[in-house]
Amino acid sequence: MNIIFRLLLTLNSTSLLLIIFLIKEKYVLCQGVSEYFSYALYAVLPILMTFFSIVLCSKLGKDSFKCELDENGVNKSYPIKEIEYANNIFLPSYLGYFFVALSVNNLETLICVYIILFVFTFLSQALYFNPLFLLFGFNFYNVKTKHGASIFLITRCDYKTPEEVEIDVAYRINSYTYIERGSK
Repeated sequence: MNIIFRLLLTLNSTSLLLIIFLIKEKYVLCQGVSEYFSYALYAVLPILMTFFSIVLCSKLGKDSFKCELDENGVNKSYPIKEIEYANNIFLPSYLGYFFVALSVNNLETLICVYIILFVFTFLSQALYFNPLFLLFGFNFYNVKTKHGASIFLITRCDYKTPEEVEIDVAYRINSYTYIERGSK
């Protein structure tokens, strides 16, 4: 299931490159269909795939990030040492996809560029930053655990301090990336 989910996330996070190219080149679905309907469908497809990936994440492995309690039930240790808001960090990189899509002149070049980008994104076990998650109320955080592990957390929660991070169920996309579907 993890491989399927990672393939879907990779497709979601790179699909806007294809959509921008299709709109730039004024590709329509078929003759007789308005170009605006085609463009709207192009835009809706990755949004639906992102929604499907959010639903599908419940099939992934589960972890939690909870406070350790001492014998008196008092917080002994918080699971998170550092947390950094990361919504804006990846946006400039992602905008690079837009510029590539705008500069590619033909479908053959686009296919080659997209395949290379897709393979590298999938194999690198990238952080699966997908700006479409923002439409569903998700935030992105770089988190360092008390044991020194650096992870990427996708969540609907709005964390400000490490002490606020108390996660009952975080779904493991890979060893460094987790998604929390709940909200606070």
